Amino acid sequence: MNGLLSGHQVLVVDDSQVHLHVLEQTLAREFECVHKARNGREAMAIFEREHPGLVITDCVMPDVGGFELCQRIRAAQSSYVYIIMVTSITEKDDIVKGLAAGADDYLTKPFHLDELLARVNVGRRLLDLHRQLEEKNRLLERAALTDALTGLPNRRALEAWAAHQLPAAVRHGFSFWVVMIDLDHFKRVNDSYGHDAGDAVLKAVGEILQSNTRSSDIAGRIGGEEFLHAVTHANEEDMPTLVERTRAKLMARTFSFGGSQVSVTASFGVAGFRGEDAPSFGELLSRADRALYRAKQLGRNRVEYEPLAHS
Repeated sequence: MNGLLSGHQVLVVDDSQVHLHVLEQTLAREFECVHKARNGREAMAIFEREHPGLVITDCVMPDVGGFELCQRIRAAQSSYVYIIMVTSITEKDDIVKGLAAGADDYLTKPFHLDELLARVNVGRRLLDLHRQLEEKNRLLERAALTDALTGLPNRRALEAWAAHQLPAAVRHGFSFWVVMIDLDHFKRVNDSYGHDAGDAVLKAVGEILQSNTRSSDIAGRIGGEEFLHAVTHANEEDMPTLVERTRAKLMARTFSFGGSQVSVTASFGVAGFRGEDAPSFGELLSRADRALYRAKQLGRNRVEYEPLAHS
């Protein structure tokens, strides 16, 4: 293999065994994996199982023809697929029909093998560009939903998660809790030891929250020294244990700044819902914020609860 198409898979589709053999022999030198199908139905099954990046299909076949196969692939693809349509028909109307069905390029039989490889390499370059673009978009999306300092989800990510989970809580009858967390006297850390020390504390809070968050839940940083832990499928009597674990871990954590040993505490406000008429995420945050305010007023480093909302 010369590596030109390393990492890509190709699917070739033709009802002629001779043409399939020629395509396989030619492309096997360029691709890590060549899949073969004798008709459109078989090709679709392979496509859905293997997800090849490039498809070379005959135009006229029994069962599912090339035009329909092309449309089906476009409807099913999760990432871009480069499609070359091969036909013995040279009328431009059929070429236009193939391109309109979603093909990227075409070849007419009999074709020169060097021309096939040249067109395949065009497809390879476009597939590589699409992959690079998709990866950059994934990185940008991840950055847009992540707090840069702690690595936790940010408020936008928390709201997007809640938009799916709140309706699910109604449909499946499970509870939904929000725990607002605000560090106590955090300004003193920044003022006394500098912002690097404050950042170290915030990162530590993020680590503690991550270690105490189940896969069905989410924890994130809302902003400043404020964090949120959203909890699902938890009984009301279990919440004090869960929240107290986080409070105690934070209180036990010590930091060394400028030769001084420093500890940090936080206040917690908890609000929950279970029923058939879900409040908005914003309403739950407001209720948890009221409980948090009480925790601050009653001396900090404590947990306060709003009554569980039933509807």
